[in-house]
Amino acid sequence: MDSGRIRMPGNRSRTARPARRTARTAALAVAALVATAVPSAQAATAPAPRVDLTVLVVDDGGSAVGAITAELEGSGVPYRRIDLNDPNRPVVDQAFLSDRVDGRPRAKYQGVVLPHETAFGPDSAEHTALRAYERAFGIPQVDAYTWSHPGVGLDHTSDGGLSGVLDGVTASVTAAGKAGPFRYLAGSLAFEDNDPAIAESYGYAGRPRAGYTSYLDVPVGGAGGGRASLVGEYAADGRRELVVTFAYNQHQRQFRALARGIVEWLTQGIHLGQSRNHLSVHVDDVFAPDARWDPERDCTPGDFDCAGGDGEGTAPIRMTAADAQYAAAWQKASGFTLDMVYNGGQGEQWKAEHGGSDPLTDRLVADRAQYRWINHTYTHPFLGCVQDTTTVPWRCAADAKGNTLWVTRAELSAQIRDNHDWAVRKGISVDRSELVTGEHSGLKTLPQQPADNPNLAGALADNGVKWIASDNSREPRQRTVGAAQTVPRHPMNVYYNVGTAAEMADEYNWVYTSRADGGSGVCESNPASTCLPAPLPLATGYADHIVPQEARIALSHVLGNDPRPHYVHQSNLAEERLLYPVLDRVLADYRALFAPSAPLVNPAQRDVGTELARRAAWGRALAAGKVTAYRIGTTVTVKAPSGVVAPVTAPEGTRKKLLLGTSAFGTAYAGTRSAWTSPEPLQSAVTLTIPTI
Repeated sequence: MDSGRIRMPGNRSRTARPARRTARTAALAVAALVATAVPSAQAATAPAPRVDLTVLVVDDGGSAVGAITAELEGSGVPYRRIDLNDPNRPVVDQAFLSDRVDGRPRAKYQGVVLPHETAFGPDSAEHTALRAYERAFGIPQVDAYTWSHPGVGLDHTSDGGLSGVLDGVTASVTAAGKAGPFRYLAGSLAFEDNDPAIAESYGYAGRPRAGYTSYLDVPVGGAGGGRASLVGEYAADGRRELVVTFAYNQHQRQFRALARGIVEWLTQGIHLGQSRNHLSVHVDDVFAPDARWDPERDCTPGDFDCAGGDGEGTAPIRMTAADAQYAAAWQKASGFTLDMVYNGGQGEQWKAEHGGSDPLTDRLVADRAQYRWINHTYTHPFLGCVQDTTTVPWRCAADAKGNTLWVTRAELSAQIRDNHDWAVRKGISVDRSELVTGEHSGLKTLPQQPADNPNLAGALADNGVKWIASDNSREPRQRTVGAAQTVPRHPMNVYYNVGTAAEMADEYNWVYTSRADGGSGVCESNPASTCLPAPLPLATGYADHIVPQEARIALSHVLGNDPRPHYVHQSNLAEERLLYPVLDRVLADYRALFAPSAPLVNPAQRDVGTELARRAAWGRALAAGKVTAYRIGTTVTVKAPSGVVAPVTAPEGTRKKLLLGTSAFGTAYAGTRSAWTSPEPLQSAVTLTIPTI
């Protein structure tokens, strides 16, 4: 997670580029714009303007604009970006901002994002034209990061405000914020402080002046010193600005919490795209034992690179019936459902090797209705190429002609079919369309297996599989495998081969400490990794360092509108039950941050796959310029290519036009209503009626 220092805005005397028009030309353009939008003599009969559902982003390359752009991109909101550093960029003038369509004025952008309030220079023609456009059409403007001064409705920070590092500071959503764009937040918002040695965020809190409404503020001046604003709305000269006076990037929790509200304010709650906070957790290898880390050899017996390994080791890690009872009780207490990714054949093998008895399987089957279940193949074999384990690392075996030997379609299909049938016999409800293969095998595995098993697509089709899990750390993008599609999953850094906190800290030290500190040194050679300054204490390292870090990473995915599941292993529910402290922290932090109107969404694997596929199709349609969406008065019209479902967000009270009559639109979330939607039969567009704004 990027949480490093962010540059301060300084004072705003600079201009982005020279103005290209004279003041007189600019004044004439402004007069024409206002007259075009609402002719004063015919205001009562003039047609309502059309406002296109696209956002204008003026980018100076800073992290604040980048963060808002990332939020627009991630939620599917169309935008046009103007690069202030590009000498060939278009001029922002009347023609760029508006025109006429079908006899009515058209605003080409429903909202404007600026780096700060004078991004074009306070005396430039572009600055004047933009402000006239915003007045004429009622277009909101976000000042992504500025300082506290009267020009944005705030006193200078020297007049009783606060200027400085905000790490660890707790801000509060004001009553106006709760009633307005940040109504989905619980009330308080703590700024991250992940590294005491680094200033992660800087701000200028100022006291509001006339015309300014604070949405987020902080205490200043000690006891009795009052409060100063960090986010608020400034209504000036017929325009509305959302003013943000602290620095941020797209990964920081304080921005992620506010991002939804910034977009809702910018678009007045009416926009293409939608956003949810998702969390689902897959528990792999249920019914199977997992090998245990050996702290003496610093490897896992049974792995091909563990010298002297002896299968799964002398003490494999496997849940007990008591662990299963705890899992069911934890789910009920936490209000969260786990996905049990199971290997039925492993349970049968355990029973055969232990006198025909397996209390774990009995307990989980008895509680089967309390979980979701996903097919993980019958005995968890590697389903890619035939592995040659005579070398380290292993390689794909080949025949005498050098052709790669593959696990056959019949073997693949049997593993999928037999596991599904086992669940059905046990009365377990399992969706045939979902599959997680052992180690994500069958899919390409770099560097040894650079292509999918060519027999995989046929085996998936044989069994009706439409959604096959992949490893997000290797393949973050969804792709097709025959008629199926992948569902990338986030691996959680709670290892499969540990049952105790001490084992977890020991292996973590091996991975994340330098050779000089007794580690593997992988962190030194891998540019994507960072070495620990010192090894973690085995007794406390898991609770004090690993749990908060892993919870923070998982929560960042949740707050980033990322539906991809997280995955762990059954060993993490066994022995010292290492998964629960991480999930408890994620759930507690989330529920402290968000109001009940924004509950966690816990999607099934098929739902994640569908969501990712729809997002990809929507992104392609936007990139190709094949989406038309606009608002005229209280009517919203959305046209997309045939077969493309559109994500739309609108205020409470919005109704969708049917062939006959209307119906309530979408589902409620975070104070708005949203849905993936398409035209009704015999209609060419989605038509919504929104409340008066």
